[in-house]
Amino acid sequence: MEKKMEKEKNKAVFLEGKKVNLRPVKEEDAEKFIQWVNDQEVTQYLIMFMPITLMQEKEWVKNVSCKDNELFLVIETKDGEAIGTTGFHQINWKDRNASHGIMIGNKKYWGGGFGTEAGMLLFNYAFQELGLNKINSNLIGYNKRSLRYHLGCGFKIVGRMRKQVFRKGSFHDQIFVDLFPKDFKKVWKKYISSK
Repeated sequence: MEKKMEKEKNKAVFLEGKKVNLRPVKEEDAEKFIQWVNDQEVTQYLIMFMPITLMQEKEWVKNVSCKDNELFLVIETKDGEAIGTTGFHQINWKDRNASHGIMIGNKKYWGGGFGTEAGMLLFNYAFQELGLNKINSNLIGYNKRSLRYHLGCGFKIVGRMRKQVFRKGSFHDQIFVDLFPKDFKKVWKKYISSK
């Protein structure tokens, strides 16, 4: 009971959903992150492809949490298990846009809607609180789960660079998507009504 109370006391929930919470990154998260970013089954869908050391990951976590044009959050299950990360990179406060990234690093949570809920919470915050007007993202053409995620959150496909990314021994297209408040509003209403 004491441990549970201590855990609740130290819990720093930033955005709360029904399946997941989003919270700020902590230095000790780096140990979990290196498990994910060194797993080729996970990184086949990401830009990164080289192995990362714990020291490199700790330095990255320290740096990203200090930048005012980055918003990096940990995706946690309701019982406090960190399962992934999400956020915005290269936030352009003047032009009110940002690049989005998400990773469910714990593979047992793939396909369960955890990433979608994390995205919905994050995009609502971006448009309602940060005043962003556009969110950009991109994905490797064979990443069907990511494409479903983006389209399900209201993103539209805006372009494709053919044979841009080399993975699994061959070249693949890179698909570019973007999201505006009016498109997100439609899917947000459905999300809220299903709660």
